[in-house]
Amino acid sequence: MTADNLKLALAVLILAGGIYGFYYLETQSDLVRVLTVLAGVAVAGGVALLSAPGQAAWEFAKGTRIELRKVVWPSSKETLQVTMMVFVIVVLIALFLWIVDWSLLKIVTALTGPRS
Repeated sequence: MTADNLKLALAVLILAGGIYGFYYLETQSDLVRVLTVLAGVAVAGGVALLSAPGQAAWEFAKGTRIELRKVVWPSSKETLQVTMMVFVIVVLIALFLWIVDWSLLKIVTALTGPRS
């Protein structure tokens, strides 16, 4: 096993230890139990970041934040207009499907006779 694999395995074990601590400390308050899990997650994340895959994931997250800053978000007016267009289209499609369903019901009823 490489050093990176050992680091990732250690991170998984630390995370499992945090989860185990949550159940082991069942007599303690919920705050202590949740803090145990959060500590396990934080330490496991720190250990995982020391590996090459962890560093690659960190660089990816940083690049994602940079790209997110470049996004041009719509104004509230544009958002409202698009939302209304989606609402109208959904209603129109629902009406169309209702008419098709009703028509098929009438056709099948005419072919097979009335229900008893």
